[in-house]
This record gives sequence, C-alpha cells and structure tokens, in this order.
Amino acid sequence: MLERRLHRGVAHACALLSDERLMSKKTCPMCEMDEILDHGDRLECATCGHEWTQDPAPEEAPAERVVKDAHGNVLADGDIVAMIKDIKLKGSSDVLKVGTKSRPIRLVDGDHEISCKMDGMAIALKACFVKKVQP
Repeated sequence: MLERRLHRGVAHACALLSDERLMSKKTCPMCEMDEILDHGDRLECATCGHEWTQDPAPEEAPAERVVKDAHGNVLADGDIVAMIKDIKLKGSSDVLKVGTKSRPIRLVDGDHEISCKMDGMAIALKACFVKKVQP
C-alpha cells in the first residue's frame, strides 16, 4: 500500500512538472531552481513552494552608444582619427607616433571602441588616445 502511495505521488509530481504552465526561463529567488509555475499575476516555485509577484518586463530600447575622442568630438563609422600620444603596441616593438592618421574607422563594442588600420596594421584603439581629423 505504501508503494501505491509513493507511485501516485511520483505520478502527480511528474504531471505537475510537465504541466504547460511550467516556465523554464525564470528561476526561483529562494532556491534558484527553474521549475516555475505561472499563475497569471504571481509565480510559484514547484520545488520549494515560494511565491512572488510577476514583474512586468521593462521594454527599453538600447540606448545608442556615443563614442567621443580625447577632445570631446563625437566619433562615427567612417571618420578619420589621428593619435594624440605615442603608444607602444603590445607584442611588438612598433610604436604608433603622435599624428599618425588612420584609415576610416569602425566603432565596435568593448573597451577598445575603435577598430581601424594604421601603418598597414589592423588595430583596436581606445577613443581617449585619438582625435578626429578632417579627411
């Protein structure tokens, strides 16, 4: 008889977990399991039973990134920049000298915001080491 109860309990738990209300995208703030039941205005963890209100997802448009050179001029793809100080290139004995101009730049994500070619080398630069020049 105990086996029958356990079997029914396992079957009930399996049915509960396979319920279409189960959401795998969110996790429980208490136990961090991803077995979450959606009850409309609130969520419930199927593992620990914790309940919390459902936060509406704020739909924000990603802010347009603004990259500025050392003098505060806004940079855009296709601009030409020049070095404002000598910079040694890591892994090489080459140095980018003051005034070295680039080919048209491309803005990229990361802490090195500029990707360009200078002296025949493709390099990534931080915007604080360049100034915008007229072509």
